[in-house]
Amino acid sequence: MTRPRAVVVVTGSELVRGDRTDLNGPYLAAELLRLGIEPARIVIVGDREDELADALGEGLRADLCVVSGGLGPTHDDRTVELVARAAGVGLRLDEPLHDQIGGISRRFAQRLGRPYVDFEAGVRKQATIPEGALSLGLAGTAPGLVLEAPRAVVVVLPGPPAELRRLWAEALRVEPVRRVLDRARPPELRLLRFFGASESAVAKALADAGGDGNGVEATICARDFEIHVDLVVEPGAEARADDLSARLAAPLEQYLFGRDGRPVEELVLGLCRERGLTLATAESCTGGLVAQRLTSVPGASDVFLGGVVAYSDDLKMRQLDVPAELLERHGAVSAEAAAAMAAGARARLTADVAVSVTGIAGPGGGSEEKPVGLVYLQAEGPAGVRSADFVFPGDRDSIRRRAAVTALHLLRLHLAQNRHEGV
Repeated sequence: MTRPRAVVVVTGSELVRGDRTDLNGPYLAAELLRLGIEPARIVIVGDREDELADALGEGLRADLCVVSGGLGPTHDDRTVELVARAAGVGLRLDEPLHDQIGGISRRFAQRLGRPYVDFEAGVRKQATIPEGALSLGLAGTAPGLVLEAPRAVVVVLPGPPAELRRLWAEALRVEPVRRVLDRARPPELRLLRFFGASESAVAKALADAGGDGNGVEATICARDFEIHVDLVVEPGAEARADDLSARLAAPLEQYLFGRDGRPVEELVLGLCRERGLTLATAESCTGGLVAQRLTSVPGASDVFLGGVVAYSDDLKMRQLDVPAELLERHGAVSAEAAAAMAAGARARLTADVAVSVTGIAGPGGGSEEKPVGLVYLQAEGPAGVRSADFVFPGDRDSIRRRAAVTALHLLRLHLAQNRHEGV
């Protein structure tokens, strides 16, 4: 049985211009794959009528077309009108929607001290939907919609990611979408995550293991300076996937850090939690990126106490107790400074474990002895210390992000050393 195909159409001129990064396309593609629907294409298109019409025409040739954005009250919000045109149906005013959106807009008008008449045209526009469309309810003032076209089922969702995700869950309960899902075959996913191995080394290991095929599709992706391997396993190919993943992992075991897709920051917090340890950070060149990743995990507060961003030498001395003579002798970018920063964070924040990062992110500030990209890191805790230094290539942003993820992996190795050294 062939898996149903889906096309995702994401609209918004700000996305095409690069003013904002599309978050909805990747989210919807991952959701579709999880449900057993093949995400054939993500199309990002601006607000021009002809270009959006072309994208929708392509989308409506699939089994499922999911459209994001263009549901607002302004003249350039054309999604509903063009979906109706592509499906060959007219438009109608949905009175219950009109009342709902109107109620929200009336309250908004009162808060602003403006007459409701200023909003009425926009309310009417947002409550006008294709003939035969089902409403998914509102997120903000934009309704989600499901429409059965001659070939495709069309799901129309608002552009703000939080609103889209809320109404996507509603769409999955609607009968036309359920009929598409009934034909889907959710695959099994095997997720292998490596750090420290090159993409070419992982690709060679995959080829040597037999490569994909025979019910297993493999993708290799460099993401956040890690190498992610995803194996999409069709029903009946589980044994083949077991063999492939085992043979792929064997020569790269020292670099393999995960098999369930959890990010390194979640693994670090889990290791601390298992051992009853608290955690702190001391950052210079990364400017809080390590702490940001840790606090992005819900529930991090039971482990992570906080961090110090000590960018200046003065703050390193005052907040982390880094000795002035150490900085004078070795410099702020040195193994000695990283060690003192980690020790200072542990002591000042009364944490069991701390990690520090100091380096030269550039583009200036480097020298022959200490080039741009030089980074020193140290993890310190009850089990001792683990330090590292690297010269990272790339621009300022790349160096900072690479230093942050390396600090997290250094922490992971440090916390795991008593159980599985190097894993």
